[in-house]
Amino acid sequence: MIESAIAWLLHVLAAPEVGLTSVFIISLISATLVPLGSEPAVFAVIKANPELFWSVIAVATVGNTLGGAIDYYIGWQAKQSFAKERKSRWFHWLERYGAKTMLLAWLPGIGDPLCTLAGWLRLPFWPSVAYMAIGKLLRYITMTTLLLYVPDGVWHRIGQMLG
Repeated sequence: MIESAIAWLLHVLAAPEVGLTSVFIISLISATLVPLGSEPAVFAVIKANPELFWSVIAVATVGNTLGGAIDYYIGWQAKQSFAKERKSRWFHWLERYGAKTMLLAWLPGIGDPLCTLAGWLRLPFWPSVAYMAIGKLLRYITMTTLLLYVPDGVWHRIGQMLG
C-alpha cells in the first residue's frame, strides 16, 4: 500500500505545471526521516527550465530546511524517550560544536538524524536552522551545477539503459 501511495505522489509531483511545487514538497519530504532524494527533482526542473535555476534552488533550499526544522522539532519532543542514548559520542560531538554542526545537515544518511539530535539536545533553534539552510543551499548549487555539466548524450544513454 505504501508503495502505491508513493508512486501516486511521485506521479502527481512529476507534472510539469507544478515544477516548483513539486521541488518544494519533494525537498521537504526528503529532509525528514523518509528516504527520498530531492536532487533528481531539482535537476529535472532546472534542466527543463534553465531560466528557473535560482528559483528552483531557493525553493528546494527552503523546503529542505523546513524539513530539517521538522526533524529538529521531532528531536525536541523525543528527548525523554531516548535519554539513555545521551552517552554516545554523537551527542558529545553535537554538544561541543553546537549549531554549527547543522552545516552537515546536507549529508546523505546522517544529515537528517543530525537535525533530530540537534532538537533533542535543544541547540539554539534559529542558529541551527540558519546553518542547515547554508549547508543545504551549497549542496543544491554544487550538485545541480555539476549535473548540468554532464552532456545531454549521457542522460539519453542512461535513459535508454533504464527504459
